[in-house]
Parts: sequence; C-alpha cells; structure tokens
Amino acid sequence: MSVLVYVEQVEGKFKKSVFEAVSYAKAIADQLSTTLSAISIGSVEEAELNALGKYGASAVLSVTAAELKNFVNQAYASVIAEAAEKENASVVVLSNSFSGKGLAPRVAVKLKAGLADGAIELPDLQGGTFRVKKTAFSGKAFAVTELTSAIKVIALNPNAFGLKENPVELSISSFSPALKATDLTAIVKEIVRATDKVSLPDAEVVVSAGRGLKGPENWGMIEELAGLLGAATACSKPVSDADWRPHAEHVGQTGITISPNLYIAIGISGAIQHLAGVSSSKVIVVINKDPEAPFFKVADYGIVGDAFEVVPQLIEALKAHKA
Repeated sequence: MSVLVYVEQVEGKFKKSVFEAVSYAKAIADQLSTTLSAISIGSVEEAELNALGKYGASAVLSVTAAELKNFVNQAYASVIAEAAEKENASVVVLSNSFSGKGLAPRVAVKLKAGLADGAIELPDLQGGTFRVKKTAFSGKAFAVTELTSAIKVIALNPNAFGLKENPVELSISSFSPALKATDLTAIVKEIVRATDKVSLPDAEVVVSAGRGLKGPENWGMIEELAGLLGAATACSKPVSDADWRPHAEHVGQTGITISPNLYIAIGISGAIQHLAGVSSSKVIVVINKDPEAPFFKVADYGIVGDAFEVVPQLIEALKAHKA
C-alpha cells in the first residue's frame, strides 16, 4: 500500500496549493509507514517535477498525452484512478481547488473509495480508525468523517496545512494510461486567463468590498489598496448582482469559496451567505461604519469607521511603509 497525490499544473507550473497537498500526503504516508507517489497530467518542466521531491514525493508518474493537455474532468479522474491502482494506493490526496472539487468525487466512485473533501487536518488514526476533520455546511461548521473503506480519497483545503519540506530522492517515469473515447466526448480546446491580475482562488491576500462603497465609481481605492498589498480583489453578491463588479469576483456561498491568509472586508455587513465563502481565511479584517455589523463577530481585527476615510489613510500608511 502507498499514498498517491495528484499535482495539478497550470501552464506547466505548480501553485503553492500543490506543494501543500504533497506536504500533507507525505505526512499521511509517514503515519502509515509507506511511500508517497505523485501523478502529474499535462506538460510540466522537469525542474517543476523535481521540486516535488523537496516536499516528500519519492516518485512521479508523468502523463503527457496530447488529449490531456487541457483539463478534462472525466478523463483526468480516470487517469488518477488508474494511477492509484498501479501504485496500489490506499490513500489518494488532491487539493480541494476548483478542479479538485470536481475530481475528488469522481475518483472516489471509480475506486469505490470513501471521500473526505474540505479536509483541514491530518487523519486521526487512533484505535485503528481513519477520521478526517473537514469543513461542513459551506464552511459554517466542522465535521469529523470516519472513512471505513479500503481506499480513501481526501481533498485538502488550500492554506489548511502549510508547506513542510521533507526532501527525499525522486524518480520520474512516464505513465501511459488507457484513455477511453467516452472520457473525451467533451474537451477543452482553449483556456484564456487574465494574466494581469492575481487569481482570486489562489490569492493569499484578498481585498473585498460591498455596498458600503456606494457605487462602481468608488472602486479605485479598493484596487489601489489591493495593488499595494499584492492582493486579489473581490466583492459581495449584491455588488456583482448590480454589475458594479464582475461576477468572477463574487465570493460567498453562491460564488467563489476562498481561504487566503488575509481577507480584508470593506463595507460588507457579513451576511451568513458571504461568510460561508470566506470563513476559512486565516485572518479577517473588517472595516465598517456600523458597529453592529455581523462581520465583526468573526473578525480577527475590526475598524469601526467610514471606508472613505479609513481606506485612504490605510493606503497612505502603506505607501509610507514601502517608501
């Protein structure tokens, strides 16, 4: 038995969440006194693959089939499941990213495995059990799931475990899975990315604003603050519904779920639907002129004040600090 981790690549590169997943999978492999292998799908530079050894992967199965150049959910799930069978893996780990959320349940079904998605801690193996703490109810609560199946699939929340270096000798080998035509009935031909902005799901710092900004014409100070912090910008649902900001920036229960190291909420009351998408943030800072705003109850730091007075002062302080 071994542990297998899927390492998601974007344009041939690995993001931080991948190395977190490898670190987490290595810790599980150590718990089980076994080895860790990784499965990479798509064209990835050898230097990137070698970096996986820094975090504990001792072997990488590299799949470079032309049909799999771009992400295809069904086909990728089949490849990961086949790799798990080849490696005799008892545990399969993925990052609970946008694509990981679609892959994990498919992989679990193919392997007849138990699934714990949204994991935030290492499994508890006491007493011969396999319990995983995870988020529940859109991040509003925690649950402990006991997996009793022979094979387990775990999807780790980004920023939940952190990077832990554990260098081992790494071997890289080509893997040619048995691709099925039925897995490729729908394919992605082209992906267009906004390269001039920080990706919201992967951002470590997010500056978000709501109806307290009064209109789209006032978003300049939000973008300036985000630029100074190297942050992504986000918004509440009413803002995107009003077309003040793109729907791709909407975070919340019906939008994007994020887990940055720092989330700054400006002029957002903090309705439960919004909190569901941001509650996994490591540090939450709230700026709101209403001292009774629900957001203050979950904030790590709060400023009661008018955003049009507080944010410009914050911008000037950051500029002075950078200078």
